[in-house]
Amino acid sequence: MSVFSPYGGIPEDKWVERTKRLIRQHPLDMKEVVDICLGSWNSIFDSKIGLKGFNIGKDIVPKPQIMGFFLHELIALELSSRYPEEWRGEDTSDDKDLVCIANSKYSVEIKTSSHPSKIFGNRSYAQKANENKKEKSGYYLAINFQKFTKRIKEPKILKIRFGWLDHDDWLAQKAASGQQAHLSPAVESKKLLTFYSLE
Repeated sequence: MSVFSPYGGIPEDKWVERTKRLIRQHPLDMKEVVDICLGSWNSIFDSKIGLKGFNIGKDIVPKPQIMGFFLHELIALELSSRYPEEWRGEDTSDDKDLVCIANSKYSVEIKTSSHPSKIFGNRSYAQKANENKKEKSGYYLAINFQKFTKRIKEPKILKIRFGWLDHDDWLAQKAASGQQAHLSPAVESKKLLTFYSLE
């Protein structure tokens, strides 16, 4: 069943106001969300892997997809460890990444990207959810981070945003072979509000 859009009938110049209202209604405190995101990112580099204790960033240089995976998992683990009766991570394919136990409408999908400012979804995000699939509309936590390069040895989180996206905000690639979906500049700037920026 599709979620009713809280932006229905609201002109674009009022989107930011509605986004602020939606964020105020959400049970998560945005300062704490930022703290959890930054702490989770730093903990990736503090971790050791294998019997010889190899370090990420020194001995192992993961691709952005792997860093995004670690960040997803650690954010969910940290939040659920702080509030085990209120939040948990994803258990089934129809769960969001952060599940609000008391009220699923506050559950959150996490999107990470090594692009400096944009986030992406797969092509299915531009389609309505099937009965047994994860609902695409709802609250989103968007995190942009630097990737490892010859110049960047200690990548940082660039931006943390939070807001609400509807499934039809996602625009699928026009090419039949395209597997990616993106957001328009208006949606990214007015439906996702910035709570942390490295700049």
